[in-house]
Amino acid sequence: MLSKVKYKFVLLTFGMVCVLALISSCSSTKFITEDNCLLKSCAINCEDQSFNTKSLESYYAQRPNSKWFSLMKLPLGIYNMSGRDSTKWINRTLRRIGEEPVVFDSVKTKKSCDNMISAMKSMGYLKANASYTVAKKNKRAIVNYEVNPGTLYFIDSVKYVIEDETLLPLLESKAIKGKMLKKGLPFSTSNLDAERKRIAQYLLNNGYYKFNKDFIHYVVDTIGKSNRVDVELHLIKYRSSNNSPETPHKHYSINNIYFRSGDGKKLPLRSRVLINNVAITSNSQFCSEDVQNTYNNFARLQAVRFTNIHFEELPDTNLLDCNIQISTRKPNSISFQPEGTNTAGDFGAAASLTYTNNNLFRGSETFSVQLRGAYEAIKGLEGYQNENYIEYNVETKLAFPRIIAPFLSDGFRKRNRMKSELLFSYNLQNRPEFHRRVLTAAWRYHWSMSKKKSSFRYDFLDINYVYMPWISATFKKEYLDDVSNRNAILRYNYEDIFILRTGLNYSFSDSKNALRSNIEVGGNLLYAISNLFGEKRNAQNQYTLFKIAYAQYVKGDFDYTRLVKIDTKNTLALHFGLGIAYPYGNSTILPFEKRYFSGGANSVRGWNVRALGPGKFKGKDGRIDFINQTGDMKLDMNMELRTFLFWKFNCAFFVDAGNIWTLKDYKDQPGGQFRFNEFYKQIAVGYGLGLRLNLDYFIMRIDFGMKAVNPAYDTRKEHFPITNPHWNDMTFHFAVGMPF
Repeated sequence: MLSKVKYKFVLLTFGMVCVLALISSCSSTKFITEDNCLLKSCAINCEDQSFNTKSLESYYAQRPNSKWFSLMKLPLGIYNMSGRDSTKWINRTLRRIGEEPVVFDSVKTKKSCDNMISAMKSMGYLKANASYTVAKKNKRAIVNYEVNPGTLYFIDSVKYVIEDETLLPLLESKAIKGKMLKKGLPFSTSNLDAERKRIAQYLLNNGYYKFNKDFIHYVVDTIGKSNRVDVELHLIKYRSSNNSPETPHKHYSINNIYFRSGDGKKLPLRSRVLINNVAITSNSQFCSEDVQNTYNNFARLQAVRFTNIHFEELPDTNLLDCNIQISTRKPNSISFQPEGTNTAGDFGAAASLTYTNNNLFRGSETFSVQLRGAYEAIKGLEGYQNENYIEYNVETKLAFPRIIAPFLSDGFRKRNRMKSELLFSYNLQNRPEFHRRVLTAAWRYHWSMSKKKSSFRYDFLDINYVYMPWISATFKKEYLDDVSNRNAILRYNYEDIFILRTGLNYSFSDSKNALRSNIEVGGNLLYAISNLFGEKRNAQNQYTLFKIAYAQYVKGDFDYTRLVKIDTKNTLALHFGLGIAYPYGNSTILPFEKRYFSGGANSVRGWNVRALGPGKFKGKDGRIDFINQTGDMKLDMNMELRTFLFWKFNCAFFVDAGNIWTLKDYKDQPGGQFRFNEFYKQIAVGYGLGLRLNLDYFIMRIDFGMKAVNPAYDTRKEHFPITNPHWNDMTFHFAVGMPF
């Protein structure tokens, strides 16, 4: 028999589903006049099972009303809840939130059919045809499109006809040898257009400033062939207008390069900086790629707002003057950002003040200073004098839009557009249990590959010094010095430590995929030096630097996200994340800052942050579980169905799975070690709903998570909370940005 809580939960869930179903279905034709029909659905059918009918759905001229999560037409239902009196506020609001019913339009249906025929012909199905039928019942219309692509045509032969003989030597040597049109290729407009663009781009990169793909056209012949096409590519001579005579295409070279200010004042950038960022060179042939690279180079400069490049042709010559107009930003800016915090029920506030100078040395160097303060009221701690948490942080950053490194040639620096970054920060934390100071210094390089949508970050040197000036006597007595309650992981993380690391980060992103990977190593250089000079070890058998032990470890992370578009309103997001870190040499335990945790807004959302794992470990002391519930390995798997609601609101249903594990068997974390024959039984599963507010510049989201499978359990009810849901188990997460 169901418990009262479970019964109420199931009853409420069932009631909500019924209400949603009622809203989405009732009175769907309320605003449809007698002579019209609601467009209920559209479908594309094809006898040829190998043909992808999904590819034609984008050519609908009229679509049915959208569905939330591809299931229910709630936007239409909300619209139909409004009354007919549009002067009333409630009716106007419901109509704005909802979606107006889509009335069947035979003209648009015919246009959809024509669009599909054109699309199939452009794919190479030259004899394609399509038709449609409409079934009307109870003021609702169902449209079925029947498409017949027919035979796919292939290219049988290709002939290049270059009417401008001055281009023959250039094209025959390079462009035509790398031709994209070949025998056996499908005869599609995309293939034909790709070859036009390729030849046009090649000529634009080799001095032909006025060339474009309109000077290339095709002649095709299908006579006497079943599904084969003979193709002739014609490259015609230059014409400035339809009435102008034909002349050979002119080859241009760059004469002079001029820099101009967008506001008429003197440019605040050094001349050397301007020259280094211009890929266009005097006394060389015009190159379109150099122009685009120049745009890209100036776009990376923080001091530059926008750039405009235009060319002037010198009369009766083949020379071009290049004019580069640059508009700059105001050099100084100040920003203030307040925050609200909630850590395991302890509320607080934070604020940061940032000063930025984006042209410090007149070379677009960005210098910033950020001051941040935070306060949190901590409750539930007994035996401590102060029950508040205070944090102060100062961070200075200096970024150079170029490589700052010795032994590099000017040619290398110009070819590789990288950013060098120097960072210093000091963090002060005062908690009731301890005081912590963290000093950080780093030297980093950033660079990107725009064509491949990839970016890199190389942390050449990253130094962290963690200093513990004070630890509460109560905390030290109960957790650090008590032999019966001593925790090795806890004790290690409240000692002074020095971390010197280097790392490489790679990221890739396009409209469907996002990939991030990172590898870092720490302590190897110091360990090698200590070994080489025969340094003495401390009582814990560790080498030290300035009498402070340093960490030695290796860490790697991999993160992948895939977006699958279901329709215009619904998207499925899939995410996989894996991280592994291993301490060795001078360390037996990873530093706390390098350990993994699970739960929270960007992990398994059925658990609060740092409340899951490792493995089947079950925390028993809430005051130190945030230390024990960390690990050396992390696995995250997420699936999120995202749907558009109305205005700027979106909703998501998610299922998360994952956990953390330790690679070593620590006695203070029983059940936390990773084992191949056990780990899959310890994967936690959570589910829930999320609400997103898309404000264009950033996204605010709220996620409500519930546990489904709990690896840390004593009873079967605890193991499968999905069958015994409890409102007290619901987690609430507020965050800025998408979870993955």
